[in-house]
Amino acid sequence: MGMKSLKVWVSGLIYAAFLRESYALSADAYRFGDDIGSALGRRLSNGASIYFPGNDNFSNATARWSQWGKPNISVVVEVANQWDVAETVKYANEHDVPFIAINGGHGNIKSMENVHQGIEIWLHKLNTVAISDVGDTATFGGGILSHEVIESLWAAGKQTVTGVCDCTGFLGPALGGGHGYLQGRHGLIADNFVSLEVVTADGELRIVTPYGPESELFWAMQGAGHNFGIVTSVTSKIYDVQGEGLWAFERYSYTQDKLEALFDYLNIFGNDGNQRVDVMYWATISHEPDVDPTNPSISIFVLQEGVAAMDPDVSAPFRNLGPVTVNTNSGPYVDISKWTEFNMTSRACRKGGGYIARFPINLKNYNLEAQRTVFDVFAAETLDNPVFGHSNIMLEGYSSQGVRAINEASTAYPHRQDTILVSSVIIFDNATDRAAAEAFGNRMRDIFHDGTGEDEKHVYVNYASGDEPLETIYGYDWWRHIKLSELKKKYDPHNRFRYYAPIPVAGL
Repeated sequence: MGMKSLKVWVSGLIYAAFLRESYALSADAYRFGDDIGSALGRRLSNGASIYFPGNDNFSNATARWSQWGKPNISVVVEVANQWDVAETVKYANEHDVPFIAINGGHGNIKSMENVHQGIEIWLHKLNTVAISDVGDTATFGGGILSHEVIESLWAAGKQTVTGVCDCTGFLGPALGGGHGYLQGRHGLIADNFVSLEVVTADGELRIVTPYGPESELFWAMQGAGHNFGIVTSVTSKIYDVQGEGLWAFERYSYTQDKLEALFDYLNIFGNDGNQRVDVMYWATISHEPDVDPTNPSISIFVLQEGVAAMDPDVSAPFRNLGPVTVNTNSGPYVDISKWTEFNMTSRACRKGGGYIARFPINLKNYNLEAQRTVFDVFAAETLDNPVFGHSNIMLEGYSSQGVRAINEASTAYPHRQDTILVSSVIIFDNATDRAAAEAFGNRMRDIFHDGTGEDEKHVYVNYASGDEPLETIYGYDWWRHIKLSELKKKYDPHNRFRYYAPIPVAGL
């Protein structure tokens, strides 16, 4: 069976006219054929609510980080427990209405735009944390945010792998694998799953473990989970905070003439995938007039675990390259998001802006010629088209020993040997610029790919723009294609979860 490329599925749903009524804080409510307010409302718990357009809670629930990948939502169901999720899925199935589960509102893959007049299952109330008596696992509600995981565990002297941005959901990244600062020691977020409570496409609540009757579903949830169910809770491994839990931070800004020297050193720093387990970095190429008023510049922050001040053997090579600015900080792990500007009040966590589209590719090292070519293309395009002036290129280099230590066949996540995540992030305000944005982003991605000298192009699903062939996301091994499609047929034969990098159902 061949792998189908990612494509737009047209739902073909026929909706009854929406009739006005008043329900759940809204004077501007609508219904699907029958009265969703009462028909679904009486099936939900007392803690659940239903919101319609015109209501402040509806607006809050549907606010997006990016207009790219924005679903069209007609009704929000704010669930209070796993049974509310199950009943909402069953109701949506009965009425042949699309549904999508939302937490942080950061998913921005183009295929989500295929949700038309859908039900949003708003998970944010499912944010509980329960640490086991032994202290080696914790159970998190399916709607918990990354900062809630970090802070609740920290208060107990514990930590686990999370995403690096406070306001994203914990499980959104995890279902696609989930990279983070602690992955060098403990693997991806999904590698730390012990069990999951999942509502599948039929509205059934299943307990999914690696050794039980749903073991194949467990495999799929570790890298392709957006296609198979809504996680209402997850039990994950947690770890003791070592020492005082201190981290050191330095941020360096460089003018463009230092590009080759910096990325040449980052290849040494990465050490063919054996980058120090206690050190990681995040770099951006963007316009920073305070650094260079004419050209894009390069900013990189470097983090080191377990120290109050960065070791000279880590910081000296970066300082010796002659940065324009150096910023330093140190403190506990819970403060990292403030230094990196990914905390809840940061620009990265604001919603309601324009379009943000990512065009990602994974690398094993940097090709210096490709780096320069991409830089020049980025500089020229943002100069010629100021509408893209706030765009950037992200380059993330996490330690990877813990990720590569996991057998690649043991999870649906396929790209364990890749050590660098690159994303050309195109930012613009108007839908009329979409075609130009896609051409710009894909052009830079193609240059990066040509620089690898490899036939395969690897893409991290959580950053995907939505036009990538599925093999780039889920792997080139044919057995993966077959297994994922057969599992899709088993757990979602009617393709109800078809809005996030959708996997085809076997036989369809």
